[in-house]
Amino acid sequence: MRVVIAGGGNVGTYIATELQQAGHEVLIVEVDPDRVARQQASGEPRGVTWLNADGCEVSEFAKAEPGRADVVVAVTGDDEDNLVISLLAKQEFGVPRVVARVNNPSNEWMFNASWGVDVSVSTPHLLTALVEEAVSVGSLVRLLSFENDRARLSEVTLAPNSPAEGVEIRNLGLPRDSTVVAVLRQDHLVVPRGDTVLGAGDEVLVLATVDAEDEVRRLLVG
Repeated sequence: MRVVIAGGGNVGTYIATELQQAGHEVLIVEVDPDRVARQQASGEPRGVTWLNADGCEVSEFAKAEPGRADVVVAVTGDDEDNLVISLLAKQEFGVPRVVARVNNPSNEWMFNASWGVDVSVSTPHLLTALVEEAVSVGSLVRLLSFENDRARLSEVTLAPNSPAEGVEIRNLGLPRDSTVVAVLRQDHLVVPRGDTVLGAGDEVLVLATVDAEDEVRRLLVG
């Protein structure tokens, strides 16, 4: 897989390192020439190509050959830049998959298909969700959203009075557009099967469309 990452800061560099170690072809587009020069001189991340260019300019971004990329990742520290890069990647170069970083949670509503974004990642929102997930029992907490918020990965720690307590997953009556993807039980991962019986204290991870979310909440939370 060929990945073009716009933004050579700590986030972009870390992502590039992980992807390169997984065997992918990675190129980082960074507007700061001094940063590019330092990274090229150090040879880090190993095996990753650096390009000094402005991803917000079509002619500059074209030097990265985004049209050959399977994924473009926009992770600069500026939301406006990430939106422009996403839009160029999708509309000008036809990139199949565009992932964008949201720096300011109040801008999250703009990171959608209209701006070429397939998946947006809001670090503040994710941290809030993880804190809520760690302390909440009996509440459905959204962790991640996919396909412009049409599908959501959510988590609920089952309360003792949950309607799902003591029920096999196949008998929950979950909507067709939802599925239990994992169950965490006493620090152990339980791969969910139809005959898996849920119990109080289980952390249940569910992938569901927005339309199915209310029914999932009713079945797991009550």
